Amino acid sequence: MLFNFVGKNIDLTDSLKDMAEKKFSKLEKFFSEEIDARVVFSTQKDNQTVEVTVFLPDTIIRAEETTDDMYTSIDNAVDVLERQIRKHKTKLKKRYQNNETIRFDLIDDRLEEENKIVKRKKFELNPMSEEEAILQMELLNHKFFIFLDADTESVEVLYKRNDGNYGIIEV
Repeated sequence: MLFNFVGKNIDLTDSLKDMAEKKFSKLEKFFSEEIDARVVFSTQKDNQTVEVTVFLPDTIIRAEETTDDMYTSIDNAVDVLERQIRKHKTKLKKRYQNNETIRFDLIDDRLEEENKIVKRKKFELNPMSEEEAILQMELLNHKFFIFLDADTESVEVLYKRNDGNYGIIEV
C-alpha cells in the first residue's frame, strides 16, 4: 500500500507514521496490487481521530475512528476496514470479477452478509426554510431530513454533523 499521511492539529512523528504503516499493512494481504491509501490524523480537545480512505479502482473504502488515544484509533480503523472488506466480499467479487485487484481467496466468508432494502417510505416534500427543516428534524429526532427549499425550490438534504452543527447537501 502506498500511504499519504496528513496531520490536522497534530505534528506527525516518524514513530506515528511507522506504527500506522505497520498496522494498515495488515490489509495488504487482501490486495494483489499497490493500492493508494490516505490516512488523516487529527486531534480536537481529547479526541484523537484517524480517517483512512483506501482507493480501489472504481471504489473507495473508508473508516473513521475517534478515541482518546491515537494508537487505539489506528487499531480500531484497521478492524473496521477489515470488517468492511469481509462483509462486502460478494459485492466486491461481482464488481472485480475480471480484475485482480482484490485477493478473494484470503477473505473469510464468516462476516459476509447480504444487505437488502427492508422498508420503503413515501412522503410529500413541503416547501420550507432551512430553519424550519432544522426544527422539523430535531422534533423527529432524526439524523437527516429531506426537504424542498422554499427559496430555491430545490430538494435538499439536511444532516447533523458529528461536531453538533448542521450540513446541507444540495441535490
